Amino acid sequence: MAVTYLSEQVSFGQYHQNIIDQVTTRLEEGLPGSWQIPSSLREAMQYSLMAGGKRMRPLLVMAACEALEGNMDAALDAACAVEMVHTYSLIHDDLPAMDNDDYRRGKLTNHKVFGEATAILAGDALLTHAFYLVAQMSGAYGIPAERVVEITMDLSELSGPRGMVGGQAADMEGEQGLTELSQLEYIHLHKTSDLIMFSLLAGGRIAGADAAKLEALRMFGRKLGLAFQIQDDILDIVGDESKLGKKTQSDIKQEKVTYPYFIGLEASRDEVLRLTKEAKAAVLEADFSNPSRLLEIADYLMHRDH
Repeated sequence: MAVTYLSEQVSFGQYHQNIIDQVTTRLEEGLPGSWQIPSSLREAMQYSLMAGGKRMRPLLVMAACEALEGNMDAALDAACAVEMVHTYSLIHDDLPAMDNDDYRRGKLTNHKVFGEATAILAGDALLTHAFYLVAQMSGAYGIPAERVVEITMDLSELSGPRGMVGGQAADMEGEQGLTELSQLEYIHLHKTSDLIMFSLLAGGRIAGADAAKLEALRMFGRKLGLAFQIQDDILDIVGDESKLGKKTQSDIKQEKVTYPYFIGLEASRDEVLRLTKEAKAAVLEADFSNPSRLLEIADYLMHRDH
């Protein structure tokens, strides 16, 4: 399926929806039909992949690649790969041994529908298949092998013990026991920012970004990811449950330490604004061919209500 550039004379809302549609279609085709896979496993994987959501990480992959006029077909596969990693993390986070949640995006969580064992395996399968999607980009789209290796290393680092998994572990260790804001920042940076950072780096690497532009994307992702998680902390207090698809004030009920807990609601809002401005500045200073969509994404995430 050929992917075209989406930015010309299209509103941000339509641009975002176009990417959601393309990613959703590609995810539906993500497992080759010729592969013999137990039906329960395939169904559990698709159940969570098709649960909706903003597809924010795929959006960032596509926008970063487009900002440098890269190969959008390859970017679409990388976008699906990061969405699979993100979805695996949600399935596992919802398990009784972790956050023990019954609902995700307004639907029953995976283990509530398929049982804990199948949910664990569905998460495992999504994580490993993400690497398959990345690995085949060289043969499928002609992306230089060294770039594919770099993307693979990024995905391993930023989703693994140094990245997202490490952030989750720190979150579990620190529940109700955080005494410093720096501890919470570490959790947010690794549990949330690192996969956002990967998304941007993947799009940039596919397009052949130089070291300076990759560093700008890294900084953009770090700042944007932290702002995104602080906004989540805020929405847990003041958000609309019907839009969020989950109960609000869960952090308060669980006595979880959040940014509003440490610095208050208004100061948290100011922090989201500051981080978003710094993220946009990193992109503006890096001389991208077409950075407008990246800047719009930053504003969209800052003002989101779900």
